[in-house]
Amino acid sequence: MPQIPSVTKAFILACVGVYCLQTLQLWSVVPFELWPVQSGRFQLWQPISYAFLHGSATHLFFNMLGLFVFGSELERVWGPRRYLQILVASTLSAALAQLLFTWLVGIDSPTIGASGAIFGLLLSFGMLFPDRIIVPLLPPIPMKAKYFVAIFGGLEILLVFDQSAGGIAHIAHVGGMIGAWGLIRYWRGGRRR
Repeated sequence: MPQIPSVTKAFILACVGVYCLQTLQLWSVVPFELWPVQSGRFQLWQPISYAFLHGSATHLFFNMLGLFVFGSELERVWGPRRYLQILVASTLSAALAQLLFTWLVGIDSPTIGASGAIFGLLLSFGMLFPDRIIVPLLPPIPMKAKYFVAIFGGLEILLVFDQSAGGIAHIAHVGGMIGAWGLIRYWRGGRRR
């Protein structure tokens, strides 16, 4: 089994450590959740800090699994600096999308989790390795990465409008994908000059 690259390992350890502190309830997570601007609880650090918080062990597990599977490969290809840039861009764009959505819809509840960043990594993986065959957990059907990303992205866009899918920030997932796409397009455009 290959070694986990440094930034991926640090992010996994940070998220697991913060989750352990959350479960021990040694401190209040409220100031670190991503609160809607109109809630009166929004702080400037929240568009980053919310990504380290998770609502359950399952939430944490699947985000860290995605980080390990897609992030490790991307960090090996891009190196730690560029990989960190894509993580931050995906996290911030996911936060921005969620803040805009909660403001437009009038939602006052907070958002937590690294899912927006993970969806940014998923899109990045699909852009870098479009023809690589992957086998998702559900359904366990081998498919090219570009199709897997398109299916997941399409589902997230549809779920934004599904009122029964409460508690999941689908717009943040889409926002994370948009942020990663924009940064990769910027990097690719810069090489042509």
